[in-house]
Amino acid sequence: METPETTTPGAGAGLTLRRVAIDTWRENVAYLHRDCAVVRAEGFQALSKVEVRANGRSILATLNVVDDPALVGCQQIGVSEDAFAQLEVPEGHPASVTQAEPPASIPALFRKINGERLSRDDFHAIVGDIARHRYSKIELTAFVVACNRSELDREEVSFLTEAMVASGRRLDWRESLVVDKHCIGGIPGNRTSMLVVPIVAAYGLVFPKTSSRAITSPAGTADTMEVLANVELPFDRLTDIVRDHRGCLAWGGTADLSPADDVLISVERPLALDSPGQMVASILSKKMAAGATHLVLDIPIGPTAKVRSMPEAQKLRRLFEYVAQRLHLSLDVVITDGRQPVGRGIGPALEARDVMRVLENDPEAPADLRQKSLRLAGRLIECSPDVRGGQGYAIARDILESGRALSRMQAIIAAQGSHGFDHHHPALGALTLEVPAATDGVVIGIDNLQIAQIARLAGAPKVKGAGVDLLCRLGDTVRAGQVLYRIHADYPSDLHFARHAVDRHCGISLGTAAQIPQVFVES
Repeated sequence: METPETTTPGAGAGLTLRRVAIDTWRENVAYLHRDCAVVRAEGFQALSKVEVRANGRSILATLNVVDDPALVGCQQIGVSEDAFAQLEVPEGHPASVTQAEPPASIPALFRKINGERLSRDDFHAIVGDIARHRYSKIELTAFVVACNRSELDREEVSFLTEAMVASGRRLDWRESLVVDKHCIGGIPGNRTSMLVVPIVAAYGLVFPKTSSRAITSPAGTADTMEVLANVELPFDRLTDIVRDHRGCLAWGGTADLSPADDVLISVERPLALDSPGQMVASILSKKMAAGATHLVLDIPIGPTAKVRSMPEAQKLRRLFEYVAQRLHLSLDVVITDGRQPVGRGIGPALEARDVMRVLENDPEAPADLRQKSLRLAGRLIECSPDVRGGQGYAIARDILESGRALSRMQAIIAAQGSHGFDHHHPALGALTLEVPAATDGVVIGIDNLQIAQIARLAGAPKVKGAGVDLLCRLGDTVRAGQVLYRIHADYPSDLHFARHAVDRHCGISLGTAAQIPQVFVES
């Protein structure tokens, strides 16, 4: 039974809680009316940091002062969606609000802004305050920009990663070998995880795959898996599925894994900041928190990938390996071809179609998606002490071709809650636009960034059936008028935006075979 909030006079007492249905994306926001007595008594100003208390729970929030009583009345304290969920009390519950104490780690933040090197304790203090939502968006941005401007040295990256792991839950599967796989991103259609998980789980290794949703891409693994099954699973249900089936494909937001990372991403992505140090800390902290002991990391390189050259890839690889070693995480880095999207479909339903075609050994399955997934699955299988180096690929291929991977995926889908997706007749956006080749020629370039942007403008990932169906690959000879790709959308406005993007640059370049960019990757 809830107990009423006890407050002291002059401390913002006498208010009731109101849920303000605004998604403020990882930032707690509170709302007070300008004529509220508390605003005058406490000297609150817009963007002040305040502490909201209700029923023994408290959160820190950024204050917005409003003039419309329809939003928040004079006797109410409004809170955003995220903040309301954290307080865990009903609307109308007594609440109080006071000025918040500045985060204790602010002096360390100022030193980083000034370009100083920070200690392990400094990073733990900053990340702890971030995870507890003690930083405003302005302070978060200052930290992210400062780390990006004066690039973190490798020991600082290690300290940051340790602190991010410590900021949340750390899973223990009670197994000596727990595997995971991750790609640094930037390649549309790269849904290898949805194939690697059932292959490796069918072999018998524990593979608890918790994935993110797309923020700037047309689909994340969680968005695509959601076409097939539920991905927002209670933590206890997720662990039961992993123990029963040796793997899962779930959204990681319910597991409280490295929560500071989710907060930092909320400012990194809008600023398009993805420094090597922050990337390493983000990826490795999530994997360590998820209980992984062995990780295969995919670094694609190509003209429009995140990493553009082999020297750049090797430098990033060495940083990942240094931090992983400090964390006692076994890491295997695979450098792959990132010159073009992987598979045909770009968008949740289109990518799910490709995945299921590979699992069914369908002749129309994308060969590149199949090959890359087998390669990565083979590297993970070679983590097993029973497998000699070089044997993993053949074992993975046998699991796929025998139908065992399909059976395991079907079992995982059923356990998570099937959505009944028919990949033979997928529900794609009914509005279409075919993009033809302007001239005869050879496909010499497919711009990952532009194709991804066109798919997003068409509605992906929020509209599951929206996206781009790619009908050509690098090196293909095409004729004028031949369809290069087909855009699917549900809404005329989305198709209109996608059409305008195509008019500016369709994302595909034609030329001669000699102009195809070469990329040297590891076999």
